[in-house]
Amino acid sequence: YVAEQYDVDLGSLVEARLDLRSWEPPIDEDEDEDEDESYESDGDSDTEAIFGDVTGLVAGISKVKTLHLSSDSLEVFHLCCDTMPVFHNLLTLSFESDKERGWQVVPLLINNSPNLDNLIIKGLVHQVTNRCGDACSCIPKRRVKKKRVCCLSTCRVKVLHISGYRGTCGELKHMRHFLANLKCLETVKVGVKLNPRQDNHRRATNALMQLPRVSSNSHIHFF
Repeated sequence: YVAEQYDVDLGSLVEARLDLRSWEPPIDEDEDEDEDESYESDGDSDTEAIFGDVTGLVAGISKVKTLHLSSDSLEVFHLCCDTMPVFHNLLTLSFESDKERGWQVVPLLINNSPNLDNLIIKGLVHQVTNRCGDACSCIPKRRVKKKRVCCLSTCRVKVLHISGYRGTCGELKHMRHFLANLKCLETVKVGVKLNPRQDNHRRATNALMQLPRVSSNSHIHFF
């Protein structure tokens, strides 16, 4: 669970695997609910007092080459990290998804990882918010005010690894977004969570193969 603060120096750490959890269920006003259009706040002003502060911890692991994050850790990074450092050495970013956790911090992580080479996403289904649309396709259209440069289009990811893919319309939409923006992509590995002997498996893989790709050198492999 998240502590009040962290004072760590892990400059020689090469790989970090974090599963951070908040003490109370997150209350985040970024959630895409049927609230009115008067939304202004980015979140609960008492977040730090309630959930602790992982700013020191994140800074302490900023030299890692591989970072694994649970879905809870993604949300904790979003709610409890005041300043996100630049991960100059980070080559592989891996994170899990959960339908009750958002991807709000993913665009910032990608933008602050200039040498990122491998992006591993364990499940595409996550909570829809008004902040993760930069990294995926789920941003509500009514929240879009002006077109911004997508974080994916400026990163150097060469390998995209997706697991738990079921071929739903939402997942296919996310994959379309990835393939349309990852300009340096060379390899796409997709773990299909369907029976390979059934028709829906073939439909899911065929639909992926037909998606347009901004990188002409990219190849899709299924496992």
